[in-house]
Amino acid sequence: MNSIVKGIIAILISSIGFSLMAVFFRLSGDLPVFQKSLFRNLIAMIVPIYFVIKFKAPFFGKLENQPLLILRSTLGLIGVLLNIYAIDHMVLSDADMLMKLNPFWTILLCALFLNEKARKYQIIAMVVAIAGALFIIKPTFDSDTTPAIIGLLSGIFAAGAYTALRPLGQREKSYTTVFYFSFFSTVALIPFVIFTFEPMTTSQVIILLMSGVFATIGQFGITIAYSFAAAKDISIFVYASVIFSALLGFIIFKEVPDLLSYLGYIIIFLAGYYMFRKAQRNPKPKQSISKGESQCQREEIKKN
Repeated sequence: MNSIVKGIIAILISSIGFSLMAVFFRLSGDLPVFQKSLFRNLIAMIVPIYFVIKFKAPFFGKLENQPLLILRSTLGLIGVLLNIYAIDHMVLSDADMLMKLNPFWTILLCALFLNEKARKYQIIAMVVAIAGALFIIKPTFDSDTTPAIIGLLSGIFAAGAYTALRPLGQREKSYTTVFYFSFFSTVALIPFVIFTFEPMTTSQVIILLMSGVFATIGQFGITIAYSFAAAKDISIFVYASVIFSALLGFIIFKEVPDLLSYLGYIIIFLAGYYMFRKAQRNPKPKQSISKGESQCQREEIKKN
């Protein structure tokens, strides 16, 4: 089995993990998003502790990097909270696909704030993907659109977190950044959880713990995948999670996306596939990949 096949298998396992995470969030019932996110971050914080200790890295990073670490963690936390809200109020596959727009938003944000020149094919793919998102959102300017708008914003905030990671990737170890994000999120969430706390049954606690477990599986799956193969060879397979989410949503919650959503899925997938194929034919210089793109790939372990 070659490295690309191993990477594809790992990314598919990751997709299943993230899809099951969303399912368990939904199954936990009508609990505040702060409460759900706290469980997710508590579980996700355990694993990086091991690596920080093993490699004798700092838990909280260097002093000069604190502004970027705080910015990355704040944007990431907001993205997670918005994503959980979308999962609770939308068809699972719709919420997943809107989150899958974050690579396109990252291109835009990196161009605006890091002066990274966006290639022509990336701009084309971004415009097409955003057009596809409109079919999922179906804007009507009333309250029915609110969850979809929030789902869209979750991808934008996630992209902001990945953009902040670009310079951080050259200054901090990835497991330090992972721990910092989980610890920051846990501490930041505690006051909100206290003021909005809803009593939970034993089954709800177990379900939320399972959501954290599957989130961790998703995180490590994506990390292992990119250790086996480059993004240009396997990144298209992240869209498998939309298929898994659609299947699980239908089997467990009897959800069926409408025709406009399916059309949006196809358009966004084609935009991603177009960018995937162009990246294969026009790879970036090695330095750009190692310092930029690979850091955004490693940041995927903090997603959702």
